[in-house]
Amino acid sequence: MFNFTVQKSMEAHEMQLQAQPALLFIENADKKIESYHNFYTDSYFTAGFDEAKMLLKKLDIFNQMPELIVIDLPLQTEELSAFRQWLQNTFSVFVPVVYNAEGLDKTVIRQLFKNRWVDDVVQLSSHFEKLPEKARFLKKINSTANGKAHTPKQRKHPVRRYSFLHRAFDVTLALIAIIICMPVYILIAIAIKLESRGPIFYNALRAGKGYRVFRFYKFRTMEVNADKKVKELAALNQYGAAGEGPTFFKVKNDPRITKVGAFLRNTSLDELPQLFNVLKGDMSFVGNRPLPLYEAISLTTDEWAERFMAPAGITGLWQISRRGNEEMSPTERISIDIDYARNRTLAGDLKILLKTPTVLIQKANV
Repeated sequence: MFNFTVQKSMEAHEMQLQAQPALLFIENADKKIESYHNFYTDSYFTAGFDEAKMLLKKLDIFNQMPELIVIDLPLQTEELSAFRQWLQNTFSVFVPVVYNAEGLDKTVIRQLFKNRWVDDVVQLSSHFEKLPEKARFLKKINSTANGKAHTPKQRKHPVRRYSFLHRAFDVTLALIAIIICMPVYILIAIAIKLESRGPIFYNALRAGKGYRVFRFYKFRTMEVNADKKVKELAALNQYGAAGEGPTFFKVKNDPRITKVGAFLRNTSLDELPQLFNVLKGDMSFVGNRPLPLYEAISLTTDEWAERFMAPAGITGLWQISRRGNEEMSPTERISIDIDYARNRTLAGDLKILLKTPTVLIQKANV
C-alpha cells in the first residue's frame, strides 16, 4: 500500500482535456506549496523517488506518461543515477528529466551533464512557466540525436549512408590535417608559453548536436581565468544586454586576449586543436559552432532549437557568410545556423569548406 501525493486521480486524468501538459514533480514530502503547484494543477507531485517509480509504472499502463520529470530534491548523486538508469531500463518512451538549479554550483551542474544524469538544469523558482516548452525541446533533440524522427521508411537507408560518408570524410581529413599541421602545433605551443604563464590549450564544456555536452579544445588565446571576468565586461558586450532572445557574449578589442592570442584568432590558428574533437566524434568539419553552456541555455525554446539539429562544426555557413561582421545581431546569427541545419548536404558542406580559407583572415578585431 502506498500513498501518492498527486493533485488528481487517474480517472480524472483520463477524462479531462489538459490545458497544461502533465508533468511529474519529485520533491520532499514536507515541501511548502510553491507557486508552480498552483500553476500546474493537472500535474503530479510525489514525495521522493520511490513514490515516483510506482506512479510512473501506473501511468505507463494507461499510456499517460508525463511530458517531463522535474526533480526538486537535495542532490544525492547515487539516488539520481539509479533513478535515471531505472527510467532507461523500464520504459521505451523517452521522458526528459530536469533538475532544480537552486543551491547547485557550477561544478555540480557540470557533473550532472557530464554523467548524463539529467537532460537539463533549470531555475525552477523563476522559470517554472517555461517547463512545457522545455519538455518539447528536449524531446525534439532526443528524437533527432537517436535517429527516431518520424521519417518514411524508404528514406532511412540514404540517411544512414549519408551519415557514414560524412563521418568517414571527417576522420580521413582530420588525420591528414593533424599530420600536416604537427610542426605548426609545436611552434604555436612555444609562442604561447614564451608570452604568458598558463596552459597551452584551452578546454571548456560546449553544447553541440542534440545539446550534447562535450569538452572543446582550442589554443589558449586569453590570459588565465579569463572566463571569470565575463561579468566585468558585460557592458561592452557586442551583442548587447541579455533579453528574451538568444544570448551571446563577444567584446571588441577584448582586453583579456594576449598578443599571440590575437594573431591566432585573426588567422583562426587557435581552432587547430578541434581536429582532435573531430576525431573523437564530438564535431564535424562543417556544422554550427558549439556554444558555451551559458549561451546554449538561452536557445532551448522551440523557436531556436533547430540550430542544435546540425552537428557542431569547426567551420560553417555563419563563418563564411557573416564572420567578422560587427553589426550582426544574435537573431541573425541563429537564423543562419537554422538555415544550415534545415538544408545541409554533403555537397553543401564541401562548398563551405572550399570557401573557408578566404575568410580565415579577419579585418575586424571581434
